[in-house]
Amino acid sequence: MIEQTLVIIKPDGLKKSLTGNILSKLSEARLEIVGAKVVRVSHELAEKHYAHLKDRPFFGELIDYIQGKIHDTNRVVAFVYRGENAIELVRKIAGATNPEEADPTTIRGAYGRITTKGLYENVLHCSANPQEAEREIKMWFSPDEIVYSTYPTEEKSLNNVKMRVWKELR
Repeated sequence: MIEQTLVIIKPDGLKKSLTGNILSKLSEARLEIVGAKVVRVSHELAEKHYAHLKDRPFFGELIDYIQGKIHDTNRVVAFVYRGENAIELVRKIAGATNPEEADPTTIRGAYGRITTKGLYENVLHCSANPQEAEREIKMWFSPDEIVYSTYPTEEKSLNNVKMRVWKELR
């Protein structure tokens, strides 16, 4: 079945210059990248992404982690991968969420760690199932940022929307 999945290279992966290694390992899945961007993660986006963990005692640290506050880098790299059984393939290559339980040949097994406070620094996020993938992709990407029409869209006129635009050169 053709699926889409969200992959985020987290701040610790960027701080350790692992982007190339991670992408090389993910290329083993022979999936297509249909969306990619560098994102400065807002507090709102971080809370929305990890809403399912809101009641956990480590929630605040998790928000700081994905925002790059722990690693002094204010960005992540987000990708949408597409292909046959994309979710399962990416998760297999990524390895277990807990780096200590991950096979050493996986991304998390090779590059992840658990901090002394018990926070998993597992260098990347990948969607767990099709429902989560859809929720996350829609959260992190607009329809125009993805090459294929992944999910149904509609056109809307949005009046009075304030946004940052590039200044014209003089």
